[in-house]
Amino acid sequence: MSVPMAQTVSKAIGLGKHLNGPAGGLTILEQLDLEVQAGEAVAILGASGSGKSTLLGLLAGLDEATKGEVWLCGQRIGDLDEDGRAELRSGRVGFVFQNFQLLPTLTARENILLPLELTGTPGAARRAADALERVGLTARADHYPRQLSGGEQQRVAIARACAPRPAVLFADEPTGNLDQVTGKQIVDLLLDLRHDTGAALVMVTHDPRLAERCDRRLQMDGGRLEPLA
Repeated sequence: MSVPMAQTVSKAIGLGKHLNGPAGGLTILEQLDLEVQAGEAVAILGASGSGKSTLLGLLAGLDEATKGEVWLCGQRIGDLDEDGRAELRSGRVGFVFQNFQLLPTLTARENILLPLELTGTPGAARRAADALERVGLTARADHYPRQLSGGEQQRVAIARACAPRPAVLFADEPTGNLDQVTGKQIVDLLLDLRHDTGAALVMVTHDPRLAERCDRRLQMDGGRLEPLA
């Protein structure tokens, strides 16, 4: 799904996330504001437990905020029930995770094809084949995850995320389980796909060297985001 460059695809206003537990209340996010434009690459850095992954879940409508508003592709998420949020994400949002989250009983091709078929995407088989070609794994299409290296598994996960042609890609520590060289290759691929498709990329990473390659770098601190030079 190609989106005009001037369009805001993800927006948070006054976002807050608070949890209550036996030891009392815990504030994860507080009065957080963020706006991401189509085609933009945004890196979010921060210490472990600072709320980076929580933020991605809120931006994608996978979790509910305690306060504030989240907009995704022009729709206010708070106006939707769980089914409505799932429908909004379908075809518009792609996810790339640190642990790949591939189904071990499916081949690389099938891991990409299954979500396309479940959402009734036209030309699903062609899209899956194109996505594998884009990440350079056509020759590995019929291999199972256990037969692939970590870098290859992450490439399959990226192909799966990009096959629906989403407006925004959320990547949560996509290089966390990879060595430095492979991690750089994965970020190369994500940035190339962002450029080719016009999708926005919001990437959580602990590596400032990778973050420097994005258009914007933001630091999570005290539940808020601050720009980095």
